[in-house]
Amino acid sequence: MSTQRTRSTPGAESMRPTYHPFENRVTQSGLFKGVHKNMMIAATLLVFAFVLFTGFNTDLAATIFATARGWVESTFGWYYMMVLVLLLTTSLIIAVTRLGSIRLGDDDDRPEFSTFSWLAMLFSAGVGIGVLFFGVAEPTFYFDTSGAFGYPNNPYADMAGATTMGFDRAADALRVTYFHWGFHGWAVYVIVGLALAYFSFRKKLPLALRSTVYPLIGERIYGPMGHAIDILGVLGCVFGVATSLGLGVSQIAVGLDRLFGIDPGVVTQVILIALISVASIMSALSGVGKGIRIISEWNIIVSALVIAYFLFGGPTAWLIQIFGVSLGDYLVNFMPMGLWFPDEQGPSAWQNAWTIFYWGWWIAWAPFIGLFIARISRGRTLREFIFGVLCAPTLMIFAWLAIFGGNALHQELVADTGIGSAGIIDLVNSWDLPAALFASADGITGGGITGWILNAMMIFLLFSWFITSSDSSTLVLTTILSMGNEHPPKRFRIFWGSMIGAVAAVLLVAGGLKALQTANMVTALPISILLILMTISVLKSLLEESMGKSTTSNTSQAKQ
Repeated sequence: MSTQRTRSTPGAESMRPTYHPFENRVTQSGLFKGVHKNMMIAATLLVFAFVLFTGFNTDLAATIFATARGWVESTFGWYYMMVLVLLLTTSLIIAVTRLGSIRLGDDDDRPEFSTFSWLAMLFSAGVGIGVLFFGVAEPTFYFDTSGAFGYPNNPYADMAGATTMGFDRAADALRVTYFHWGFHGWAVYVIVGLALAYFSFRKKLPLALRSTVYPLIGERIYGPMGHAIDILGVLGCVFGVATSLGLGVSQIAVGLDRLFGIDPGVVTQVILIALISVASIMSALSGVGKGIRIISEWNIIVSALVIAYFLFGGPTAWLIQIFGVSLGDYLVNFMPMGLWFPDEQGPSAWQNAWTIFYWGWWIAWAPFIGLFIARISRGRTLREFIFGVLCAPTLMIFAWLAIFGGNALHQELVADTGIGSAGIIDLVNSWDLPAALFASADGITGGGITGWILNAMMIFLLFSWFITSSDSSTLVLTTILSMGNEHPPKRFRIFWGSMIGAVAAVLLVAGGLKALQTANMVTALPISILLILMTISVLKSLLEESMGKSTTSNTSQAKQ
């Protein structure tokens, strides 16, 4: 097969085949034109099979997945902890060494998006909806001392002697919340996004998960092994976003009930899923540079207004003080916290219910978020990419958690009739998490027109963040199924956008969403193995490039 000369990148292969082995895997005509036919069929059938099983055998599915989750937590909890420490350490090593100067693309490539747009998309697609759902509830849970769920609410605070609900315990509650939303979790996205962007934009492989292990398995990425890796990513996108969409519309429904008196029941939630699905499909059809970018930027603007109201409408000086204290505690302790392995039953149960669950959730979402981050990061250096992804969204999240969660904690501390009387702790202990956010807002505004406007803005954020998560996942999974095409066929974006909404709606009605949430945590186990292979693969290729060698598929000669 003949080759053609392309732009030379120092350390990269300057000769690449005119014919890429992936090109003949994409169907060229008919119904499946533009995607890999067998992968498309397999992914669709697997989604249908899972929904049928979970939706029509809800109790059995819940039992199976809960048992599997318990086994994973008790057997591999330490392993999940070590995987995230490994990924975080690797990210920092790459960033601070000469490897960090390597660019995600050719040496003369520059970023496609402005820094503001890039950071807005990182934040919105990465965790946007989560900080609204848990931003008040999680620190409030850690602040409580009741042990309502049969294990300590915050073993870290107990070990530090902060056993009563005061300022010290409030600061520790925020520190633990930062831990679950901070550097360790974002390091997972860093490694996946870095590996995908590096092998796609610099080494000229398709933007697909299978490309990240090319240095380890070579041409076998074009066969069943590569298909399995990509299908795992597709399923992760569908089920991860469907779970969040199905569970999160309950919070929107609660808000609409407060604003307009609309019944927050299942019918309303299914209608909300349909509306969000339509909006996300329209955004996905417009592409990253238009719909997704514009909605993400509006997310940041409205978020800033809401945060400003919570900050200046609440106890401003107290919030600034507790943010400084809790952030300092986190920066000093985040590495030791990541290596804590409790041997007592109570703390171990807490760690399984919170830290291990969060680590599994970050890992399960990694293929989806990582590929989207890669898609928007062409032209940035590894150092800029790592510090940007690792630090910028994290600091924004910390500020959000301190302001939202801090307001709830302060309301509990200064309530007229004594600690705990603000009612937010009661909502959290009854697991009415959607209402906790709005209760905290009511504590600031006291209701009235101001409260109505604030609630309306928060509902807008819930809508817009769901849309950015859903449209991003639609773009990601269709990119995978089209073998790395950054502009996949629009009809498949419509199909998979509809599929995500349908999965969420069916499981919501059937009562299978919690089973799916648990199943996602279990799927983190095989994905974690892929993450380790990605880490080894990208380190191998980076080190060889820094020494002037080339190890990519650019050297492979495709056979007709």
